[in-house]
Amino acid sequence: MLGQHRSTQRKMPRGADDEQALTEDIIALAQQYGRYGYRRVTALLCHAGWTVNHKRVERIWRREGLKVPQRQPKRGRLWLNDGSCIRLRPEYPGHVWAYDFVEGRTHDGRKFRILTIIDEASRECLALIVARQLKHEDVLAALADLFISRGPPAHIRSDNGSECIATAVQKWLGQIGVKTLYIAPGSPWENGYNESFNGSLRDELLNGEIFYSLAEARVLIEAWRRHYNTVRPHSSLGYRPPAPETATPPYPASGSASLHLRPDMAVMNLMH
Repeated sequence: MLGQHRSTQRKMPRGADDEQALTEDIIALAQQYGRYGYRRVTALLCHAGWTVNHKRVERIWRREGLKVPQRQPKRGRLWLNDGSCIRLRPEYPGHVWAYDFVEGRTHDGRKFRILTIIDEASRECLALIVARQLKHEDVLAALADLFISRGPPAHIRSDNGSECIATAVQKWLGQIGVKTLYIAPGSPWENGYNESFNGSLRDELLNGEIFYSLAEARVLIEAWRRHYNTVRPHSSLGYRPPAPETATPPYPASGSASLHLRPDMAVMNLMH
């Protein structure tokens, strides 16, 4: 009727009504969890009540200039080139546990150690024991508490450190019926599940916190463990937390994910 070609007429784009609120929540989550990418942020938004897919979050993420965390170094795999398995792989929760040690420092420069114990199948962090020194007696005490509350696993994996291969540890585990899986010396990739967890612990907490005392370190590390188990989306679990059944019921959607922090993480924020 007007003599104009259809390609010259365009509908003016109109953003969604909730675009601004969603953008604010994405920025808030990116600021709080600086090492999370847009996929993990998408999972947190969905848990908070948003109905949004990762493509829309990625578009806003890039538009706002948010930085995607750099890729971590590649780790060795658990199979040979012909596909044969060289290490026992977990088949169900309670099948294989793994434990290792991580080192940190308080503000005065003094070292402390963290005993990390995880379930390889569920990825749940079972315990984080913090002390200035950790000996084989401390390992036995931590494992005994977990065996009482959860039952002993079929296997337990560790490296060849003196705390792990102590005669008392091997004898005690043998009496209970737990089989030990020691990795080859100098081959940390054979304990890959625990090494990956230790990397997340250091990257997301230890590298970004100043611990003014050992007591503060214990409080913050335990709060992070609960957050890791109940809130933090895990990429290997379809962006679900390892132990969501221990979390409180989902909060009602209110359009703002920043209002849906877990109580234990709220305590962490108040301590900054």
